[in-house]
Amino acid sequence: MLARGHEDWQDSLAELRQTDAKLAKSLTAEAAKSGAQKLLPALFGNSPYLTQLACAEPAAMLRLLQQGPDAAIAEAEAALNAAAKAAEQPEDLMQPLRQAKRRFALIIACADIAELWPLERVTGALSAFASRATDIAMAALLREATGRGEIVLPHPDEPCKGSGFVALGMGKLGAHELNYSSDIDLIMLFDQEVVHYTGRKSALECFVRLTQGLVKLLSERTADGYVFRTDLRLRPDPGSTPVVLSMAAAETYYESFGQNWERAAMIKARPIAGDIEAGTGFLARLTPYVWRKNLDFAAIEDIHSIKRQIHAHRGHAEIAVEGHNLKLGRGGIREVEFFAQTQQLIAGGRDSRLRAPATIAALNALVATGRLEQAVCDALTEDYIYLRKVEHRLQMVNDEQTHTLPDNAAGIAAIAAFLGEPSADAFRKKLLATLTRVKTDYDQLFAEAPNLGSSQGSLVFTGADDDPDTLATLTRLGFTAPPEIAAMIRGWHFGRYRAMRSERAREKLTAIMPNLLEAFSRTGSPDTAIQFFDRFLARLPAGVQLFSLLQSNPLVLDIMAELLAAAPHLADTLADNPALFDSLLEYASTPPDYAPERLQASLARQLGSARDFQDVLDWTRRWTNELRLQIGIGLLRGNLDGETAGQHLSHVADTVLVELFRHVHAEFAQAHGHVPGEKIALLGMGRLGSRQLTLDSDLDLILLYEHGAKAEQSDGTRPLSPNLYFTRLCQRFINAITAMTGEGRLFEVDMRLRPSGNAGPIASTLDGFAAYQREEAWAWEHMALTRARVVFGPTAFAKKIEALRLSILSAPRDAAKLLHDVADMRQRLLSAKPGNSPWALKQWRGGLVDLEFIAQYLQLRHGNKHPAVLDPNPLAALALLAKAKCLPQAQAGKLIHAGRMMGSLLAAARLAGEAAEKPEQWPPALARRLPGLFGAEDLAALTAQLQAAQQDVLAAFIALIETPAAAK
Repeated sequence: MLARGHEDWQDSLAELRQTDAKLAKSLTAEAAKSGAQKLLPALFGNSPYLTQLACAEPAAMLRLLQQGPDAAIAEAEAALNAAAKAAEQPEDLMQPLRQAKRRFALIIACADIAELWPLERVTGALSAFASRATDIAMAALLREATGRGEIVLPHPDEPCKGSGFVALGMGKLGAHELNYSSDIDLIMLFDQEVVHYTGRKSALECFVRLTQGLVKLLSERTADGYVFRTDLRLRPDPGSTPVVLSMAAAETYYESFGQNWERAAMIKARPIAGDIEAGTGFLARLTPYVWRKNLDFAAIEDIHSIKRQIHAHRGHAEIAVEGHNLKLGRGGIREVEFFAQTQQLIAGGRDSRLRAPATIAALNALVATGRLEQAVCDALTEDYIYLRKVEHRLQMVNDEQTHTLPDNAAGIAAIAAFLGEPSADAFRKKLLATLTRVKTDYDQLFAEAPNLGSSQGSLVFTGADDDPDTLATLTRLGFTAPPEIAAMIRGWHFGRYRAMRSERAREKLTAIMPNLLEAFSRTGSPDTAIQFFDRFLARLPAGVQLFSLLQSNPLVLDIMAELLAAAPHLADTLADNPALFDSLLEYASTPPDYAPERLQASLARQLGSARDFQDVLDWTRRWTNELRLQIGIGLLRGNLDGETAGQHLSHVADTVLVELFRHVHAEFAQAHGHVPGEKIALLGMGRLGSRQLTLDSDLDLILLYEHGAKAEQSDGTRPLSPNLYFTRLCQRFINAITAMTGEGRLFEVDMRLRPSGNAGPIASTLDGFAAYQREEAWAWEHMALTRARVVFGPTAFAKKIEALRLSILSAPRDAAKLLHDVADMRQRLLSAKPGNSPWALKQWRGGLVDLEFIAQYLQLRHGNKHPAVLDPNPLAALALLAKAKCLPQAQAGKLIHAGRMMGSLLAAARLAGEAAEKPEQWPPALARRLPGLFGAEDLAALTAQLQAAQQDVLAAFIALIETPAAAK
């Protein structure tokens, strides 16, 4: 490299002799001097970038060699100022700014390499040039906006002065610590109280265009290179705000949603260009936000976590040379900075002496205030300076914004040579000692702090950038799109959701984040889990209580993660109603008890303090949804099978229907009174009747009533005729069940099984119901009646209804006609809903409909002689049919086994929501979990079990119904 560098340099001198022989001669003479003899080999032997600059800017190199870096910088500044004065429009600055960047970069690098300037002078010169370049660009853009009639400037000859438009330098630029190939971090602001905007649109749109123009002037690469890569992502919530903000909007953000890492960033902030006075005033107004008089423990913990999370995982504590990150790695530059910054944030509100933006000055301030020993300060200062020196050499090689050492011996040797170290081994020894000292001091500062990292690696979501190690950790945790996940989590921290707008909530979230992500990872479907958690957070009114609960209850965290990852139906429910989260805690802490008497007592307590009927509607929904959620969790975790879950859900439905009707009836009676001799009962049909409800079952209902023979109207202040009374009461009841409130819907209701279906009255007299069932009902309606039971009603009336049901079902029948009607009805259903896979558990041949048809056919066929078989539950009925020798025991056993399996699968598959019948669309976590609940190795094996059971059911249906019907 050295030979090639000298060769390029000589070519440049030869070209210069043709245009300026005197200058070329001077350069040759200066190059012979001892200082240059050391500088030039270092340049040409180690840095292609600096070699290129020296060849492109020989005049600057000559001034440097002749008069030193200060004179060379002054000359470069004069040239830049002259170009700025001559520019008529912003585009005229593109080339002069880039030429100036080349000169400044060359001069500063040479001053650094030759050790003519200390670190503070090197970084200060880089920062000063960045500030001046930004100011020149902003002035040109403001003049242009004035020419367009958009802005009136109070000082046209000094456009930035009093303009209200300011650039805040953040990070190293703000602290005069810019590194050699650094981006510049800016926050662009305008003071709406100062700006005199006269355009046709808005001041915000105007300053957005000016900011975009500034970025172009500084960042766009041309044949002359670029000035600075410009980063605007440290502004408030960069994902949802424009590139420039009004000061009022920025102040509101920081005071309402500002995070501790943003407070840390503001320590180094300063106005570097534009209206300096306006920027200074803005920062002064933020002083209470940045420098708090009092901090609680959670805030201190959050401040500590900003850096601690980076290295909290096992293995990352190791210090190396090859491939080590000098900025973020253990013992690196960031640890020195955070050593000072965390203590500044904690104590700087009470002691203004600690508010120094520069790292070395901050360390000295800690000594001056008695918070740091002088020996530790001296060691950290020395180590910081050396690490920055190594960092600069890395960046000077090819003008790359890198902090990572080469990962091979040859690369380490090259950097050691560039630094002037005696050997690569000597460099290794010195660097390892430096990193170890910094790590030791840093670890002692945080020795008592809790571990907020993941066992899988770094988890850092502060700042605006993606942390590469964090993205790698998210990948190891199983997330398929780490950048999107990181952006989502940063959005939470920016307070975009109501639950995240308190500082306490954000601090708590920081504390639980590693555990939260690891819990999602354990589900096997972390992407699904976090997406539902995001929806859940979006609807959550407040976050502190939730995050505190998750932090102190790992079991609740695991249950929540499983639910979000594997059960979209439950996840949707929870996301739509975050208040249901309490039921997760109850499930984890207390085994649920679904005994009817306990459910009745629970709901009565819930409604005991209801202030009005709206409370009744809301609280019945909340109570039901909480229990539904708990039963769903039981299914998911394998604590409940489908049969037991169906019974529990039916007990819940019974309880809430009884209590809700009581309140509806009382509310209705306030206006309309009662019908003399009234008796009202609710008949549950279908899955409610057979106590086989699933999580999303509709309720099939029939309301039956009787009243006194002489009753002509109700006895209320607004009397109604009996028919109208019970019809309206039934309508009120159905509305109370189905109405959507803030707590959701209680149940969907289907009343098509009432006499004459949708054409019949919504409420039926018992006599009318009896007459219809005996004289007009079709066979399928009697089949449906086999699954009917009284949910509530006066005891004598309920017994009367059950006696009627048994009487109708046990009536003598024409066996051939019954067989034909059942087979015909099944064929009609197949034509209308054939089922598209074995997982269409109801409609598929051999599915639950076939099984239910077998039970119902046999009940109607043999109910006359064996009324005991008329149990509403099909599986219980099959057992009773076998006991009555109406069905072979072996065949009944296969049917019952198949029914239980399909019933449990139906209940569990409902956890997948709309994809219940499409296992290929289930969340991976559910697809992996469900087979294990049935003793199957995987989903394919479970599907094979299912198909075998369905074949047993289909064979029985063909043998008992299809073939005999065809023969007749």
